[in-house]
Amino acid sequence: MSKEEELAALGTETRERLRTLDAALARELGDDLVSLVVYGSAARGGYRAGQSDVDLVIVVRESSRETLLAIANVTQVARYSARIESMILVEGEIAASTDAFPILYDDIRRNHIVLRGSDPFADLVISDRHRRLRVEQELREAQIRLRRAVVDGLGRKEALAGAVIRKAKQIRSPLYALFQLRGVACDDRTHLLLDKAGALYGIDTSMILKASEAPEEAHDALVKVLTAAIAEVDAMGDG
Repeated sequence: MSKEEELAALGTETRERLRTLDAALARELGDDLVSLVVYGSAARGGYRAGQSDVDLVIVVRESSRETLLAIANVTQVARYSARIESMILVEGEIAASTDAFPILYDDIRRNHIVLRGSDPFADLVISDRHRRLRVEQELREAQIRLRRAVVDGLGRKEALAGAVIRKAKQIRSPLYALFQLRGVACDDRTHLLLDKAGALYGIDTSMILKASEAPEEAHDALVKVLTAAIAEVDAMGDG
């Protein structure tokens, strides 16, 4: 499958914006541009025009202030014209940061499209210990932020519904990573992960992504999922 076919879901205008950014980065950076990698929903599936971002990794040889300023304008234009969100990484730091970003790098490796250059994620070695620690951190953070969202919402149902849906989507990656650590096969799409969590933990998760219909029920179900998942990852220890 060609890159154009892989990116077909983005639509003609967004693909053209991506090509324009690709050419501009190559022009501005020359040999200092190592690779460009699309990941996230644009590579995984589930991209929605006008709603989803196009996640892009720009890998450079060095990140001096001069280098960053050279690409500042073109990345900002891409961001505001086509929701292309760029993450800038230095080639030499990727392997050294697998302990800090194991879930992110796993997510990128699982579904990505290399637009230019080499694949900087292909040969990474990531330990299960680092995965477990990051899963716990992300799940606990979601749990804490969900509590804050309830307080900030002051009982407004629409605010609670929005918070539940955002948090449910944000725990997609750590939930998937947790199930992989358990050896549980599962699709990495949010609704299927929630279905799997419901089956594993005995929780009715059917309303979580329909939180606008029953915000309190959806909130309580998500709290149960987070509590069960955190208990599970905690029981794995740090071995």
